[in-house]
Amino acid sequence: MFIPLSRDALRENLESALEHRNDTTAALSQNTFSARYPSRPDWAVGPFEDDVDLSFELADQWHDPVGIGWTSDAIYNPSVIERDGVLHLFYRASPTKESLSSRIGSATLGADGAWIDSPANPQIFPTLHNELFGCEDPKLYAAEGRWFLFYNGIFPITPEARAKYATPVDQIGDVGCDINVAVSDDLETWTKLGRAVDHEVSHLWAKGAVIPRNGRGEAVKFNGEYLMFLSEGCGGALQVGRSTDLVRWRFERRPYLDLAELGGSLHEVACAIVDDEHPERFVLDFFYADRNGDFAAGQALYDTAAPFTQRAVNSGGALAWGGMVATDRGRLFAQGWDAPAHERRIFFYREKTNTSIAQ
Repeated sequence: MFIPLSRDALRENLESALEHRNDTTAALSQNTFSARYPSRPDWAVGPFEDDVDLSFELADQWHDPVGIGWTSDAIYNPSVIERDGVLHLFYRASPTKESLSSRIGSATLGADGAWIDSPANPQIFPTLHNELFGCEDPKLYAAEGRWFLFYNGIFPITPEARAKYATPVDQIGDVGCDINVAVSDDLETWTKLGRAVDHEVSHLWAKGAVIPRNGRGEAVKFNGEYLMFLSEGCGGALQVGRSTDLVRWRFERRPYLDLAELGGSLHEVACAIVDDEHPERFVLDFFYADRNGDFAAGQALYDTAAPFTQRAVNSGGALAWGGMVATDRGRLFAQGWDAPAHERRIFFYREKTNTSIAQ
């Protein structure tokens, strides 16, 4: 069902990635979404402003364990977590912005305020057949005394797989996306556990393991179970996964998000934010197309006691794909969209202190 992983196949994919250009995604700017909201109810998270002191820049090229001449030209879609007072930044590195053939690495913020890129990078790179086209977009959670890294494994779809999983409503292309999971006891050495969402559920495309997370980066159980909100792929149906250990998941269709009040259509849920001051509720932060078809961000409110019943929805959001973390600087997230061309930078965004009125 998979094209076998090989050095020649990885090299061919790298050559294709180096030619990739996408003017639409290249023009994305974080402040377009998160710097101001048209309106702001008291439950909304944000708006956000630049925290320039925390910016990270990757100066050197990583070691290439595969030996195909892999290099990166862009870094983005990171996840941040704090451990023992130290910020850990996990991020995607690509040959060109938004290309395939990505890898995942990390950096830590030193006591002197300078970032230290891990000498173990890349920490996640293609070693499984469903990672032939790359490893993308880390989402990091603390739980069960360990750390769990969910990421997208990208792979070419074979004719046999397309024939097996296609349905009349599916639009299965040439590229598939699995949600893979890896575990670590030290945030540096990772053991891959493989796919978290079966192909019977994903129909060869499931993207973004959105699990409710508190300000400490901990995955939060509701009624004794972790929940995963799937929004892109799965044959076009919203799905919710349930697990007691973050490894074994069972999924069911659940229409948990309704955009009728906003108009437009959903692209993808970015993260699920459990409010540390109000742990009885959480917010889904999402990416959607507005009534005019333009890219937009929004947020929806839920009670933890009824996690699939939407209480309110609002236009304006962060698009914090890797979640948020609460620090002594305030609530933070990071993104690399605004880096100039050919500069590998990630910027941090801090929640504005005066958010009692629309910004």
